[in-house]
Amino acid sequence: MAKETFPEFSSHYPLLLTTFMKRPVKVYPNEIGVVYRNHVTGEYFRFTWMEWYKRTCRLANALKKLNINPGEPGKPGDRVATMALNTHRHLEIYYAAPCSGAMLHTINVRLSPEHIIFTINHAGDKILFFDDILLRLVEGIYDHIKDTVKMFVYMSDKPGLPDTKIENLYEYEELLKAESDEYEWPHLSEDNYATLCYTTGTTGLPKGAMFTHRAIYLLCIHVQAYTVCSNDPARVFLGENTVPMIITPLFHIHGWGAPFSYVLMGVKIVLPGTFTVQGFCELVQTERVSTVGVVPTILALLLEYPDLDKYDLSSLVSVAVGGGALPLGLKNKIEKKLPGFTASSGYGMTETAPTTIAAFVKKYMSDWPKEKLDEVRVKTGLPLPGLDIEVVDENGKPIPHDDNTLGEIVIRGPWVMEKYYKNPQKTAEVWRNGWFHTGDMAKIDEEDFIVIADRMSDLIRSGAEMVPTVLLENLAAMADFVLEATVVGVPDEVWGEKAMAIIKLIPGSDKNEQDLIDFLTAEGVDKGKITKWMLPKLVAIVDEIPKTSVGKFNKIAIRKDLDKFLANAKDMKSN
Repeated sequence: MAKETFPEFSSHYPLLLTTFMKRPVKVYPNEIGVVYRNHVTGEYFRFTWMEWYKRTCRLANALKKLNINPGEPGKPGDRVATMALNTHRHLEIYYAAPCSGAMLHTINVRLSPEHIIFTINHAGDKILFFDDILLRLVEGIYDHIKDTVKMFVYMSDKPGLPDTKIENLYEYEELLKAESDEYEWPHLSEDNYATLCYTTGTTGLPKGAMFTHRAIYLLCIHVQAYTVCSNDPARVFLGENTVPMIITPLFHIHGWGAPFSYVLMGVKIVLPGTFTVQGFCELVQTERVSTVGVVPTILALLLEYPDLDKYDLSSLVSVAVGGGALPLGLKNKIEKKLPGFTASSGYGMTETAPTTIAAFVKKYMSDWPKEKLDEVRVKTGLPLPGLDIEVVDENGKPIPHDDNTLGEIVIRGPWVMEKYYKNPQKTAEVWRNGWFHTGDMAKIDEEDFIVIADRMSDLIRSGAEMVPTVLLENLAAMADFVLEATVVGVPDEVWGEKAMAIIKLIPGSDKNEQDLIDFLTAEGVDKGKITKWMLPKLVAIVDEIPKTSVGKFNKIAIRKDLDKFLANAKDMKSN
């Protein structure tokens, strides 16, 4: 008689987010695993891993009772939408929905109401969980989504439901109270869809990227492997003693993977509701936060915060910067302000879940001087293991590694999205010849490091030459008097386009437009980093630079309001 085997529990054992969820409950059931502080009231909520897990089980039972149905490979389960900030409840939904077989759709609440309405209706969300602070926003779009969304769930630290026009409304905590804290998690296929993430819609309507359990699982494992391989002498490895604060909104590309990676690690996760500079400082000091992931804008906000020196932020040793290039000048300024604080760069996008490239110090570089290592740390970096990444020319051929030639980043690998939800036309535009085309331009240096240069749409075409704006922005940020800088192309009768620099000065600075040009000339032209013709022809000093919903410089908004910036700009005729 042949011995029976069970390949589904061995060689075919599925890679599921359920595995991540169960680990801390087994290893550290009675340790505080989740800390949430309401950013409005300042009230703290602390949960052991067992408490958090039982709440997640209760939620999964509630979803089942509400007839939220699981999917199967190639067929998404019912969409569970969230309009929520970084709270313990949102983290519970992060696991209860996909681990029970449904598809989690986190909605970017900073999008325009029109785009929020579009994503909900396009996704076909069956149930919508939302925070009390977002009640008015949900009420404002309710009439446009009520035929799609069948049930709404109100989440609040205070008991009771609000007086509202929203029908079929449930109270989150009451749903949990009515359910068992035990749940038999289904044995799903790893190819079940777990999440649906929409792009920010900066180039049209938002597009929905779908990710399987397998994709997210492999992303997190490879990110951690990449971290372990680091040779950076400034890198402090705390292992399970790491205390992360998740600042990246949980509605933005899986919170950069943090809700998955840190639950798997079983570390204490700090959730701030939403980011405020004061709240950030208070939480770092109180919870002894050691690591965060931020966009460059947050570093600028910390630099200009007048009370920064009043807080003990010495526990903060590791900062990952994404959502835009990390200027060396900004890195130097924040690290001078906060000794022991080390920032490094990375790259990803919605369609890649998101992480694909990260800063990396090779082993033979570890004894280099700090100044030279810092130049490495702000480069976009090397591809994560598990991904195949090239930078190619217009014919699809890899560019030379000369730190000069520009090409487009193309990617393929297990956590690159397969397709856009219900959008075969856009899928065909980005998937060509076996590669996902990012639309991001980069160069590669002699050490094989990739350096982001620009979005294709942001490159300035001046005469027969192309000006990468990120290069100019990074140089401008090196100036001691510059807090933030962005560069856009404006129409020019002779050259087609010319560069306009838009800068925000550090508080109290009395520098002017010519000071910027003088700095760029000394640090850029004279040192061979740029040619003289690349110097901005216009410079505008502003109080604020427009940002997107995720903190990037909003060049589309700048172009739409170009006359305002041109009216404020000084023509640097000598250039």
